[in-house]
Amino acid sequence: MPLLIQNRALDRITSTGELFDRHPHLKENARTFRSQPLVDVDPKCLLYVQQREFAATTPADKSVSVIGSGDATTCHFVVLRHTGSGAVCLAHCDGSCTWSEIPLIVKAVTSLSNVSKEGRFELHLAGGFNDESKTSHKLSLNILAAFQKQKEEIHLETCCITEMNDIVVDGNHSPVVYGIGVNVNTGDVFPSSFTHKGPAEELRSARTFTGGQMADIYDSSRGLVKIGPCSWSPNLDIGFWLSQEDDTILKYLSTSPLAEPPHFVQHMKTTIQFLLEHPSSDSLFPGGQPQLYHRSERGDWERAA
Repeated sequence: MPLLIQNRALDRITSTGELFDRHPHLKENARTFRSQPLVDVDPKCLLYVQQREFAATTPADKSVSVIGSGDATTCHFVVLRHTGSGAVCLAHCDGSCTWSEIPLIVKAVTSLSNVSKEGRFELHLAGGFNDESKTSHKLSLNILAAFQKQKEEIHLETCCITEMNDIVVDGNHSPVVYGIGVNVNTGDVFPSSFTHKGPAEELRSARTFTGGQMADIYDSSRGLVKIGPCSWSPNLDIGFWLSQEDDTILKYLSTSPLAEPPHFVQHMKTTIQFLLEHPSSDSLFPGGQPQLYHRSERGDWERAA
């Protein structure tokens, strides 16, 4: 079924500009969305999704009330929710394999929903900006096209992407919204910032850095974050980056060097250091089993025995 906008099928488009020209209410919705104050999400209720990860749950979840993700420049956030069941999924897409990732997101929500029940699938997109290489624009179009190919009727509600998420500061383009959250109970989607990005932040970053594919990181039936198992080969050459200037790291390790948040370079160095300290991933996953984390009584994620 095609993607629906105000209950009408989205026709083929060749640019995001064309989308917003045809559907000016999406432009207004995007302006409203990006003008909301940033919500600093309490880590005790948060499930944080990193790049090339997704997570899905329902309002019955006692461990998670907000799913969130941040640090996106050209990347896009995808939130899909079924209004009947309340099942919701948030994904952080970087364009690595969009056509195979979108069906995973849809499946994550349908598997938690009784789709014969009343309600509909609603889609919220945010991220990207007017970057020079048009990486954001290509990703926007690919995500929209991939949703067009799904058999479910999906209603596009929020579309704060690419030019509608762009601001010019000192002559440089950058995103307005770098992070979003979704309230699992209400379905509200909002711009967010995050001080905590765990559990296993370095391990998860290493998985993505070494080419790991889109991964489902949460088992909502058990309230468990599950990481891996994943694998990478020893690569001592990456130590080269630790001696480089910040500008060099930005130039070669970012899709948008002028728009990255201030902590980007340190994040890259920490990830590379983690890979040097764990040249093989085998020791991190004894017996080839994933690392599991549950919500402790204190409210943080702790390693499950």
